[in-house]
Amino acid sequence: AGMKFLLQYVGCFFAFFSAGFLITSTWTDCWMVNADDSLEVSTKCRGLWWECVTNVFDGIQTCDEYDSIYAEHPVKLVLTRAMMITADILSGFGFLFLVLGLDCVKFLPDEPLIKLRICLVSGIMLLIAGLPGITGSVWYAVDVYVERSSLLFHNVFLGIQYKFGWSCWLGMAGSLGCFLSGSLLTCCVYLFRESSSGRLHSADFLGKGYSSAATVVTNVHLPSSQTATSKMYAVDTRV
Repeated sequence: AGMKFLLQYVGCFFAFFSAGFLITSTWTDCWMVNADDSLEVSTKCRGLWWECVTNVFDGIQTCDEYDSIYAEHPVKLVLTRAMMITADILSGFGFLFLVLGLDCVKFLPDEPLIKLRICLVSGIMLLIAGLPGITGSVWYAVDVYVERSSLLFHNVFLGIQYKFGWSCWLGMAGSLGCFLSGSLLTCCVYLFRESSSGRLHSADFLGKGYSSAATVVTNVHLPSSQTATSKMYAVDTRV
């Protein structure tokens, strides 16, 4: 029981921070950051929804939002948005399901197997959430790196060159956390469910066997004199 509680709490810890990392990375503005910090007086960051410029000296930040979502955008931007939003939704619901499945939460307290199944469903959702999250963040980072490398290879300098920033790293970390939390919940909790089912089955079997044995013992130890007296009383009554 102690190991089951530990796995649930560790999984809940990773699920909470993983969902938070994915949501934060999706809605922050530093997926791409300018790589020429020494030559610039401002830091330029690009996110999935807007681009921000921060002055190095006074820290004043100015942000420009992209056009409407219905406007034409690069394929990289559109697909990364879709995958990260999907990961956010799945990881969020996975964490909420996991909270309901914790033994310390008073939800279905008399149904331990159902609570374990809830934890199992939560683990599967977290595993699925990690897939679009890691795909979107890694693909975005690789695309930025390839673009920068190709410009350097052809000796092309456009004034500002970008590398992937902390928002992209946060998306990768959140996705890996989803994989870790989902693995704990699906593999380890499943084993505890099997052991719990086995214990319940054994308890029912032993209970039935004990009842049958008690009945047999009662019948065996029934005094013969009492049986004979009952028969004589029945005969006298009929007469």
